[in-house]
Order: sequence, then C-alpha cells, then structure tokens
Amino acid sequence: MRAPGAGSASVASLVLLWLLGLPWTWSTAVALGVYVGGGGWRFLRIVWKTARRDLFGLIVLMRVRLELRWHQRARHTIPQIFQEVVQRQPEHLALVDAGSGACWTFAQLDAYSNAVANLFCQLGYTPGDVVAIFLEGRPEFVGLWLGLAKAGMEAALLNVNLRREPLVFCLGTSGAKALVFGRELAAVVAEVSGQLGKSLVKFCSGDLGPEGVLPDTQLLDPLLKEASTAPLAQPPGKGMDDRLLYIYTSGTTGLPKAAIVVHSRYYRIAAFAHHSYSMQAADVLYDCLPLYHSAGNIIGVGQCLIYGLTVVLRKKFSASRFWDDCIKYNCTVVQYIGEICRYLLKQPVSEAEGRHRVRLAVGNGLRPAIWEEFTERFGVRRVGEFYGATECNCSIANMDGKVGSCGFNSRILPNVYPIRLVKVNEDTMELLRDAQGLCIPCQAGEPGLLVGQINQQDPLRRFDGYISESATSRKIAHSVFRKGDSAYLSGDVLVMDDLGYMYFRDRSGDTFRWRGENVSTTEVEGVLSRLLGQTDVAVYGVAVPGVEGKAGMAAIADPHGQLSPNALYQELQKVLAPYARPIFLRLLPQVDTTGTFKIQKTRLQHEGFDPRQTSDRLFFLDLKQGHYLPLDQGVYTRICSGAFSL
Repeated sequence: MRAPGAGSASVASLVLLWLLGLPWTWSTAVALGVYVGGGGWRFLRIVWKTARRDLFGLIVLMRVRLELRWHQRARHTIPQIFQEVVQRQPEHLALVDAGSGACWTFAQLDAYSNAVANLFCQLGYTPGDVVAIFLEGRPEFVGLWLGLAKAGMEAALLNVNLRREPLVFCLGTSGAKALVFGRELAAVVAEVSGQLGKSLVKFCSGDLGPEGVLPDTQLLDPLLKEASTAPLAQPPGKGMDDRLLYIYTSGTTGLPKAAIVVHSRYYRIAAFAHHSYSMQAADVLYDCLPLYHSAGNIIGVGQCLIYGLTVVLRKKFSASRFWDDCIKYNCTVVQYIGEICRYLLKQPVSEAEGRHRVRLAVGNGLRPAIWEEFTERFGVRRVGEFYGATECNCSIANMDGKVGSCGFNSRILPNVYPIRLVKVNEDTMELLRDAQGLCIPCQAGEPGLLVGQINQQDPLRRFDGYISESATSRKIAHSVFRKGDSAYLSGDVLVMDDLGYMYFRDRSGDTFRWRGENVSTTEVEGVLSRLLGQTDVAVYGVAVPGVEGKAGMAAIADPHGQLSPNALYQELQKVLAPYARPIFLRLLPQVDTTGTFKIQKTRLQHEGFDPRQTSDRLFFLDLKQGHYLPLDQGVYTRICSGAFSL
C-alpha cells in the first residue's frame, strides 16, 4: 500500500542530490517526483481522501482512552459515574416508559437503585454474588441492575424469550443465587420452578395478576418500599476492571453464552457511541431494543447513566408506533438493529414520519440495499452504523456516513487501533498461516476474519470472555500479529476497500459454495426481500445427497399463502446469477427472529428440504423445465436418488 520501493528510491534520490550540492527545494521536488512516479501516488490518494476521517477517529479514540484512564486511576465505577450525573441534574428526566407513560427523573432512578442495593445487602447478599434479572424492558430493569452494582453484586440479564431448558441452562451457568422476574413472566418461571433448585431465591417485580404469586416467591415491590433510599453507608471497593454484569449472546448458533461485562467495557462501548456520533446532553434517545442485550442496555441506556441523556424505552419494537413515539417525546436519536429499518420501510407512508426531529439513527444491520431509501424517506440526516459484539475488542464505527460500511480502520496509521482482517478457510473458518506460523493479513478487497490484538492492561483491547472458560479459550488465537501474541476471533468475515472502509460480508457459515461459486446469503436475502415488499426472508445452504457443495434454500414469510413461486422465479432470473437462485423454497407463516431482530436459521437448516420435517409448503426448482415444482415425498426421494439434474 505504501509502495516501499518508491519510498526508498525517493529517500535515496534526496540524499544523492543533496550530496551533489543541489538546493533542498530542488532535491525535495525531485524526490517527491520519484516517489509519486514509483507508485507512491496511491498512498497520497489515500491520505487525501481519508485524513479528515482518520483524524476524527483518532480524536474519538484518544478521548475515550483518556476518560477511561482518569476513571481507572480514580477507581470509579459505573454507579459512581452515574452518581455524578445525578448531582448535576437530579430533576432532569432520565428514563421514560413509552408503554405506560411513566417518567423517572435521575433522582428517582437513584433512589430506586439505592433501595435495591440496601435491600439485597440486608437480605445477606454480598459483593460478587450473582442475581439474575428476567423482566421486560422498563425503568425498573435499569434500576435493578444498577442497584445491584451499587452493592457490588453482578446481574445476569436473561433474554425474556427463553423458555424451559434454555432458561434453566442460562440460570444454571450464571451461578445466580437469586432471580428477579417480572409478573408478566411468572407463568414462564412457574413452568421450570421445579428444575431451579431450592437454594435459588425468587422475587417477583410488578403488580400481582389474578393468578397470584408463586408459593416460593417473595414480592419485591413491598420490600423495596420498606428499604432505605439513602446511598450505602459502605460502598464496595470495586474498580473499572471488576465485573459489572453478564449479557448472553443471542444464541443463533447454539445455547447462549454469558459474556462478562466489566465496568470499563460498559463505559467504553457507551463512550465510543457517544463521541463517534457527536451526541449531546440535550439529545433524547429512543430505545426500543431489548435491555438484556448490549445495544439497548449499554449503547442506549449508557447514554443516560454516563452522559445524562433522556432515554425513552419501549419494551418491544413497534413499526406502527415508532415515529409517533419519536414525535411525542421529541426524540433526536433513535436506535435500530437487525431488520428494524426494513420493517419501518414496509409501513405505509404516514404524516408522522415527516414531522419528527430525529437527526441520527445508531445501530447495526442496516442493509446497504435499503440504506439510502431509509435516509431519504424518513429524513434522517445521519446513520451511525457500527460493528461490534458485547465481548469483542475490535469494534469499529462508520463515523462519516459511508453508505454500506460498518466502520473503518486507518490505512495511514493502521497500528493505532490493532485490528486486522486475516485469511481463513471460509468453509471451516480455520486460520491460514504463513511459513513463519503467523496469520496472513488480507489485502484490500479480500474477505477475511476480523481479529483484535489482546492486551489485558489496556481497557480498549482487553478480552474478558465468558463465564465458561472453554468458550473463552475458543475465541482466542495465538501468534496472529506476531509470535506469541493473543488475538480475539470475532467469527465474522468482513471486506476492507482500499480506503480502509469495512463491509460486513457474512457471519460464519452464512456463505456457501454452489456450482463452484460463493453465494452470499445476505445478498440473496436482500434481493428477495426487496422483490417481495420487504418480507422476512432467510436464505441458507442445504446439503443434497451426492451433490458437491450446498444448494440454496429460501424460507419466506407467506402468512396468507399468496406467494407465487414461479412469478417470483421470473423476477429472480432478472436480478440473480444462476448459481445464486434458490433451488428450494419454504413458504411459512412467519420467519423466526432473535430478540435483536436477526433472522434465526439454525432450525431451518437442520430441517432442510425434507417434507417429513415440516408442514410448510416446499418447492423445488426444476432446472430443465425452468420453474418451481411442489416438493412432496416423491419429489424428495427422486432428488436424493439423483433423478433431477442439479
């Protein structure tokens, strides 16, 4: 990239001309000419196009680093930083519940969390104890984990969609001594109560319903009313490197894993979002994302706790209420994730979508195909797309609105933020190494696995992993950048262009080979969804007996049974290469998504195209006839026996 040969030649020319007695101006001009003529113009072009972006990114990086260093030296924690915000603006609105209309000031949130801290201390819980929280997103959710943190206890935030075995598994792996659940989830807890063990103390938050409370459960609200709202007399001696809470991975590829979030990680994630997108204390942020994940609870709620913004919560995303809420509460920043932007575009045009004050949308998962349509239709001036995971040390952010990009890494000073794309076998995700045993860095345009160098003494580069040590070790590789080092493996394949912009390609396993070509599931999903009016679509590869590679299969939401496979195929022929057109279709009432609006494919991939596995309508693309056939048991048998040409 830097044309080292050109650089060496230009330096040699400069020295030689100086020795010959030519003026410095002449020598410099000639040396510059040699550098540019030798290929150095490429690097100069990169500098010209990215210097401003990189400078802003460097300022953000240094600002977050300096803030973290100051808090570390002062041995601050997230509760202590929140306390400073409370002292500045006690009567300012902290949290608003869009569902109930409840408004909490910073003083009220402080008092509620103090009551939580005092209560659990009185009940005998001590710093380091884990308490699981299982309730829908509302101000009490924030007050609960914040209050536990004030007492040095650690909250395990459970996904409210968990049921039966996965719920029991997550509770068991957390090591929780107590469970706080919302009244709305009482029936779910009752279903597994016998499997939780008698030592687990259960508390129910919220008003009692007609079914009453579980016999072995205490009502939390009356206990909190009796507890002191004063700060703890003896706060725990915690610091920024101590554990704050646990957030579970979404579980799209198996049972969820509990990621460790220390105080510095919470601060770092919230601070990067705040400074990268120039948020202000006067902003009002609309957060309709689950609070048991980092996007909603750190990037969203973190703006309230650390920087004093008002955050409007809605426990569940509603496409029809989204813009009405933004108008009602004067929101200036909104969060999105996964398919939310597509769901909004799917809504009929309304008056509300043109009367809001939203200037910034922050999130990840905005498909490039609808990026500009989203900004133009809704008048959102800035999109803050980013890439990251709760536990990762290689988050990146799109700070200048480059359409389709999820972030960047400087090509001028690439080592300032030590992340890298490295070559992998895309079928097995095994790292490819050179003769010295080091990972092979990707060149511009080459897909590669995103990795981040680990330094446990640096809060921006540390990797705290998961409660499970084996899960932690699987995410670490050694001798990546240099011999003996350690790096975090993101599991995601990205591509970087010549200016350093990165683009999300596919999550591990989301690319498959068919007819000797790589098929991107995200690309095919985008095309299908657009053709079908932003319908939910999941695309994945399925194995066919006796056939090399994997055939494409598309699961499409068709709740009213109106989709015509062959009309769709006529359109697909115009926009997709032959190898990318799905061989199999599955039409079903709805496509399952995670709590963060990501399409779930694990079950669909497992069931494949076998009609015995599902009652959904299945179709097979007969390439000879050029149209889709209904796929029954007879057709399935013929496909598996090789009767059809694939």
